[in-house]
Amino acid sequence: MPDNATKESTAARTTPVLAAVVLLGIFPFVGGKFYVDLMVTTMILAIFALSLELLVGRTGLVSFGHAAFFGIAAYATALLSPQNEAASIAWLLPAAVVISALAALGIGALSLRTRGIYFIMVTLAFAQMAYFVFHDMKFAGGSDGRYLYVKPVLAIGPYTLLDLDRPLTFYYSTLAALVVVYALLAAVGRSRFGHALAGIKANEQRMRAAGFSTYPYKLAAFVLAGALAGVAGFLYAVKDGFVNPEILAWHQSGTVLLMLILGGIGSLRGAVLGAFLFVVLKELFQSEALFGSFARHWQLPLGLTIIGCVALMPNGITGLPSQLRSLRTPVPHAG
Repeated sequence: MPDNATKESTAARTTPVLAAVVLLGIFPFVGGKFYVDLMVTTMILAIFALSLELLVGRTGLVSFGHAAFFGIAAYATALLSPQNEAASIAWLLPAAVVISALAALGIGALSLRTRGIYFIMVTLAFAQMAYFVFHDMKFAGGSDGRYLYVKPVLAIGPYTLLDLDRPLTFYYSTLAALVVVYALLAAVGRSRFGHALAGIKANEQRMRAAGFSTYPYKLAAFVLAGALAGVAGFLYAVKDGFVNPEILAWHQSGTVLLMLILGGIGSLRGAVLGAFLFVVLKELFQSEALFGSFARHWQLPLGLTIIGCVALMPNGITGLPSQLRSLRTPVPHAG
């Protein structure tokens, strides 16, 4: 049975998460329409960040092409949806996720033959290939993108259980998806599979010496991360009703990696907090009410702020408490 210290540690981890879920649950009743819409976007990006956290934070695989799976699922959602009637969530969501997972299987099977900087560059190359496929092909709408005219529903016979065209329904569906993805990755981290991934991140050579074939574990993590990115891609396509090739571009992969760095790599809470912080900073520096005409150059202050955050908080937001404790702890003098 777990001791009291373990119970207290578990409570300390779960209480802030549950409090955050409650706050998100009541937010539509206190926030304006613009902020509720912004919160939906942020939660979708948080799911996207969580999917990359499985690779970067749990397995030590820095991918610069993760946006490919996000974009592939978004395009699959738009392309598979009928133009004149609502598709069923029961088959459209699994189809988008499976397509992104299959893409991750193919890309991962080849990319994972490399390591280090070569792995980063190969994933980037595959993502750019996917970008140009959707950018240049007429079936995907080319550079103009593709519209999703009727948003999907979940119905049983004549009874509609979920209609994602309703803003409040879509908000809580996105929140539910975020909670499920977070809980799934938390369970994966505690599982034998998760411990194997942690071992691979710490020392892959030692894991091989212990008898583990690391390649299947890394490939499984890559596919799972691609599938979860597909969940975010599905929600993104449904939210805006429009997709374009820019969501597969390399800067999209860089953006979600920045979210992890801001929040703290190696922490699920860090991935979510990093997504929220990035969106808040972006909206802040784009505000003409605060910065006037300079808001058109929002990338400059955002970049400087991120550099400052990384310099002052090398372990991200989640590492700040331990960083402050270490500063308060007196250094023993040799003597």
